[in-house]
Amino acid sequence: MNTIRILISGFVMWLVGTVFGLLTCGWLFNWVYLLPPNIWKDPAVMMSTGNIIGANLTGLVAAIIFASVYALLYKGIPGDGIKKGMTYGILVWLLGAVSGIATMPFYMTIATTVVVYWILQALVLNLINGVILGIIYKED
Repeated sequence: MNTIRILISGFVMWLVGTVFGLLTCGWLFNWVYLLPPNIWKDPAVMMSTGNIIGANLTGLVAAIIFASVYALLYKGIPGDGIKKGMTYGILVWLLGAVSGIATMPFYMTIATTVVVYWILQALVLNLINGVILGIIYKED
């Protein structure tokens, strides 16, 4: 495994994911979070320093884990470069986002539109992350 490339990939994925989240959740599709029922914390609480630090650290660790698992499975993922990364992104999306998020309306009071939005957003972000990995991570 190439540890430096894992860390660089993780950092770049975290940075792109943060910008993507700000543009989609914070601006373009922020109307989704106004749908009833309102289960969200008060905006002042969400924007507090502790929440921002915690969310960013969690996102960075998750991105490094995403890259580390890619490195572990690298030889078994079909394709080369970007195609290999996108294949991995789709697999993670199917196993993680679809299976985890799709069940939320069955045990949470949450708008179905939010769930659909999150599933689609996760697909786009996992594909972007796969492209980033395909470009940056290579084994020597």
